[in-house]
Amino acid sequence: MADTDRSSSRLHPDDSVVVALKPLRQGHRLSEENTLVLDDIPAGHKVAVRLIPAGAAIIKYGQTIGFASTDIAPGRHVHTHNVTLQDFSRDYAFGQNVRPTPFVAEGTRRTFEGFPRPNDSVGIRNYVAILSTVTCSLGTAHLIARRFDADVMARYPDVDGVVALGANSGCCMTPGGDAVTYLQRSLDGYARHPNFAGVLILGLGCEQNLVESLLLATGLRPDERVRTLVIQDEGGTRAAVEKGVAAVHKLLEQADRARRRTFPASRLKLGLECGGSDGYSGITANPALGAAADLLVYQGGTAVLSETPEIYGAEHLLTRRAISREVGERLVARIRWWEEYTARNGSQLNNNPTPGNKAGGITTILEKSLGAATKGGTTNLVEVVGFAEPVQGPGLVFMDTPGFDPVSVTGLIAGGVHLICFTTGRGTVLGSIPAPTLKLASNSDLYRRMQDDMDIDCGQVLDAGLSIAQMGALIFDRVLETASGRKTQSELMSQGQWEFHPWYIGAVV
Repeated sequence: MADTDRSSSRLHPDDSVVVALKPLRQGHRLSEENTLVLDDIPAGHKVAVRLIPAGAAIIKYGQTIGFASTDIAPGRHVHTHNVTLQDFSRDYAFGQNVRPTPFVAEGTRRTFEGFPRPNDSVGIRNYVAILSTVTCSLGTAHLIARRFDADVMARYPDVDGVVALGANSGCCMTPGGDAVTYLQRSLDGYARHPNFAGVLILGLGCEQNLVESLLLATGLRPDERVRTLVIQDEGGTRAAVEKGVAAVHKLLEQADRARRRTFPASRLKLGLECGGSDGYSGITANPALGAAADLLVYQGGTAVLSETPEIYGAEHLLTRRAISREVGERLVARIRWWEEYTARNGSQLNNNPTPGNKAGGITTILEKSLGAATKGGTTNLVEVVGFAEPVQGPGLVFMDTPGFDPVSVTGLIAGGVHLICFTTGRGTVLGSIPAPTLKLASNSDLYRRMQDDMDIDCGQVLDAGLSIAQMGALIFDRVLETASGRKTQSELMSQGQWEFHPWYIGAVV
């Protein structure tokens, strides 16, 4: 797998490149590859281990990650300066790799401590939310939330907090367009989310996404758990705040009566996310998270992969695991939509790797996708859903979202995931209320540098010799602990109140 001096890692026998596990100086010899390094290679970057002629495919993970734009000699740095993209065929082989799932017997499944909800769902956090239908009411929502400081919340010791959430949209949108649909789906999913014990939906009164329009479109109904309030109907901000505070107190009284009890792990839905990826992500954190996702699926639970632009070039590995051709075709249809969408907006999918990704050693979207897709583990792909659509499960589900982390996470939470596992190589500080975010560092240096933000050090795969399976088991254990109430680093840092970000498609008119 790696050189005896641990200076590089070969990920597949067919690979034409290996990954530098530490900075390599010109003149260093990769002993197991019998290759002399001809350039200075940053950690996480790639070095050629055989001649790659101009136009030839560059192979990593046993898959094509790009094509040589010039002859690349053994020992040369392989990156954006000598790699290009071009069309190439991929065999979708729908369902070819579908296998029976080795489910754990119900009587021996792992458990967690969650909150039973009246609709037979299960929560793992106990928040009360003020959901704003439009940007124009979001400021008032925050004024209401600020009234519930530590002194007030001491009266409700079993509630995690009162939060105000809303998007930079809600008006001047194309009627019936995708932006309105995605916003309403997101608000609906959050309003129904089991990690909220109660919600107050707050509108201005003249926006396109009126409270009454939201209720009509989603089927939400005001009741003891869902309250509504319109600022203009109350006579302005001051009156709306006072009435809103009174409504939230009522919701808090109910929420504070909730108590945790034991549930099987099959009731959990886990979101799989990555951001700020680097050259280690596809070696450590992503495959380890995939192993944890497999363990959850074996328990009868649900794992949800997302970020369609970041599985581009790896989608054929998922279609081969699709339980039906129909499921596989739905995934391919989303890939085609993204190709057309980026083209008509003057962009291309290969623009996805960020400057930070590239500095960390990721060269193309194909390389990024092949590493990112490993978060989905090895079980069958059972369903493909649209942005913020409800996720049923059990099993591995794919949700169509952009690669922009706050948008993707918003879609996952609206779809019903209880918590997020977020892999990162460069470091991210994103939180997500009401679904706690576990940060998985791809390398130990990052874990040490950002200990206030990172939850798990997946660099142990390289530094301590842990197997992917062992690392996955550690992640799965932490998932259950988090579901039972253990705080994540982002929760301890009070992150997550500003990341509600539904996908906006269309003109602002």
